[in-house]
Amino acid sequence: MDYVRVAVGDADYLAAIAGSGPPVLLLHGFPQTHYCWRGVAPALAERYTVVAADIRGYGETTAPAGGPHGEGYTKREMGNDLFELMAALGHPRFAIGAHDRGARAAYRMALDRPDRVDRLALLNVLPTIDQFDRMGAGPSLGYWPWFLFAQPAPFPERLIAAAPEHILGFAFDSWAERPEAIDGAARAAYLAAIDEGTAASMCADYRASFWLDQADDAADRRAGRRIECPLLVLTGAAETQLADAGEVWGAWAHEMRAATMPGGHFIPEEAAGALAAALLDFLGT
Repeated sequence: MDYVRVAVGDADYLAAIAGSGPPVLLLHGFPQTHYCWRGVAPALAERYTVVAADIRGYGETTAPAGGPHGEGYTKREMGNDLFELMAALGHPRFAIGAHDRGARAAYRMALDRPDRVDRLALLNVLPTIDQFDRMGAGPSLGYWPWFLFAQPAPFPERLIAAAPEHILGFAFDSWAERPEAIDGAARAAYLAAIDEGTAASMCADYRASFWLDQADDAADRRAGRRIECPLLVLTGAAETQLADAGEVWGAWAHEMRAATMPGGHFIPEEAAGALAAALLDFLGT
């Protein structure tokens, strides 16, 4: 893959690009970088122009720290950045495949600018407002970053800085069905991507969801807005807490299909081959 840097407002984005054909933007989640797509992007690049970007403040995409409620890191703001990134690369309209935090920016993009998003594949998420609605039962123990990282600065930033390897290891080992799929080289790459700046960005991302993104979702729900483009929802077979993801997302989309992939939360690495085949099928229909 070729790498480019693109300045978008106050952020400096890193994006990896490969292939030719219709454009597909790939977005990663917490606590990863675009590197999570390494097993998927080559297959897509045989038919598509693949752009795999580090989202705002993660990995090698640099951006200022967010405001006290995550201002600068709302999914609307992150999505607007990504529209500008893709436009700068010559892609005014494109498909998106997105995991975890990246998926939250991606569905906001589809709701806000339906004229710019051709198809949307979301991995391992529920809508943010629905996620908060259900975080009161036993499975919510697994969603610890939502409230820990939303605490006022600099408390969570200092926790991340004190033991980043433990935070990453705990996430990978407890959220994946096959933790070995995120091998030593991958874990080293993700650990190397965490510094004072990325820790601040991660926390701003979660603060924005707690304080601001829920309100944007609620406004769309009240207005009856839905995702206009075809939507594919994929969850891990071991993610029993997301067993009803298709039903939940069905209320947010006009045209939706849902399926499960082998593994747990980290589909791009736990089931790279199956995911690439599912995306190629979805993008080609």
